[in-house]
Amino acid sequence: MSQGKQNKKFKWALDFNQKNRASDVAVPPGYIHPGFIGASHTETSKDTDSNLLLIKKLWDVALGPLKQVPMNLFIMYMAGNSISIFPIMMVGMLIVRPVKALFTTQSTFKMVDGTQAVGQKFVYFIGNIVNILLALYKCQSMGLLPTHSSDWLAFEEPQTRVEHIGGGISMI
Repeated sequence: MSQGKQNKKFKWALDFNQKNRASDVAVPPGYIHPGFIGASHTETSKDTDSNLLLIKKLWDVALGPLKQVPMNLFIMYMAGNSISIFPIMMVGMLIVRPVKALFTTQSTFKMVDGTQAVGQKFVYFIGNIVNILLALYKCQSMGLLPTHSSDWLAFEEPQTRVEHIGGGISMI
């Protein structure tokens, strides 16, 4: 190629070999010039990044039981209030999972020693307690909890039903 053709510039062509004016453009947040990074700075940033990632992951673990509440509500709705094997199994799982999680709280958060450890454990504990309370509410709505004195005392008269419903028609 001749020298004339190499110097010819098209209006759509960009020349990345020229030095750009760095003073005109603001440096974006978090940008570190590649020549500025030293060995100690790299190790510090890696440690900070790993600590932030660990804290974020542990907050995800701590919020896990609270994220299960909507799904547990849907399962409770779909199980119904009848006394049969499926609803009983669902209620059993609604109770057993949070109780097991409460007993394994220390092993779940064994790597936490930061300032947020107490808050994370507290949120995890509250989330599991909420799930247990949902399961107990489901048991009460199914009639499995002894809520009247006649449920545990033989000499008490059982509660009389005010109304019986059969097939959508009220029979008094």
